[in-house]
Amino acid sequence: MKENGDLIYGLEDRPPVKDALFAALQHLLAIFVAIITPPLIIAGAMKLDLETTGFLVSMALFASGVSTFIQCRRIGPIGTGLLCIQGTSFSFIGPIIAAGLSGGLASVFGACMAASFVEMAISRVLKYTRKIITPLVSGIVVTLIGMSLIKVGITACGGGAVAQADGSFGSLRYIGLAALVLVLIVIFNRSSNRYLRMSSIVIGLVIGYAVAWSMGMVDFSAVQSYGGFNIPVPFKYGLSFDWSAIIALGLVYLITAIEAYGDITANSLISGEPVEGEVFVKRASGGILADGFNSFLAGVFNSFPNSIFAQNNGMIQLTGVASRYVGYYIAGFLILLGLFPAVGLVFSLMPEPVLGGATLLMFGTVAAAGIRIIAAQKIDRKATLVMALSFSFGLSVELVPEILTQLPEAVRSIFASGITTGGLTAILANMLIRIKD
Repeated sequence: MKENGDLIYGLEDRPPVKDALFAALQHLLAIFVAIITPPLIIAGAMKLDLETTGFLVSMALFASGVSTFIQCRRIGPIGTGLLCIQGTSFSFIGPIIAAGLSGGLASVFGACMAASFVEMAISRVLKYTRKIITPLVSGIVVTLIGMSLIKVGITACGGGAVAQADGSFGSLRYIGLAALVLVLIVIFNRSSNRYLRMSSIVIGLVIGYAVAWSMGMVDFSAVQSYGGFNIPVPFKYGLSFDWSAIIALGLVYLITAIEAYGDITANSLISGEPVEGEVFVKRASGGILADGFNSFLAGVFNSFPNSIFAQNNGMIQLTGVASRYVGYYIAGFLILLGLFPAVGLVFSLMPEPVLGGATLLMFGTVAAAGIRIIAAQKIDRKATLVMALSFSFGLSVELVPEILTQLPEAVRSIFASGITTGGLTAILANMLIRIKD
């Protein structure tokens, strides 16, 4: 074990099994709902039956486990070799639903696999784009990722979409429950005892879960109606290729590469690793290549594109555990949960305010990591203009999404994300703005 700033375990440290399990479980709790939500949304929009929906959820967990292992292990040129967790990406939901409604699941998986080569190609020329995707640009993207995720976290704190639909959103019991979890995590994270610090999020979630159950917000009887064993079957729903779907998804893969670069930068910074130089470029290139390759692999196993999860960067900072070997445990858990859907259901029963209290704090740390990257750069007039434009455009579509309603659907699907809009603005502004002092 080595001390690296605030880290308890550095990148290449091998924590004892009990410490690794503690850290892995916290990552798992942070990502589980995020992984299963996209397939549930897509299946609902396509009006798929329960059996198909359950299988898609299981394969999302399975694919995320395999993808996480590849990212952490780094196989040849593929992967970061960091504690990088991958899961089903929310960015692709719109184009996937459009492809699914016109051509079914065969068209969806065909487009996901074909378009993934866009991101893989970008990874191979990444070292030539350093003048375009600078630390300032990546810092802006990381900050926007954190700020955008905060919206998701606070929505969960208020009770989520169900509460918004029934009019109970923001009720005292939801806000109080989320606040309890958040305060508990902060208290235990401040402890000098490393075990309490590493398990702070687990403790907060477990206590929050127990309180929610005592309030009648958890129905464990639902578990009895689910079970079985899901075996991964490649190309179970067939393959077909629709050019319009491939082009639409290809554009999203382009943006995902930018987001992945920002996430890898934040991960490297939090893990005490360099964010510039040859080592970093190699990691970033490998991570983006893995993003594309893992999304291709996910399509083979009837799942949707994977991307690096930003919230896990916040988890590394909160727990002080950056060891990539913890990723092996996380990958194993995800694969097992994918094979045994009944086990995963226990996690999915966790009330949204409980999870929201934890994720709100983690998303904030992601934004803070982006600000740290920006602060390390020289902030001259050009940098100020680039930041002003990027945050203005990026946050505008997040805060007032109605601004895009009159635009064509294809344009809306691309710029509806503040990360996409702000990230592209940062790249273009950084390239085009010229100031002579």
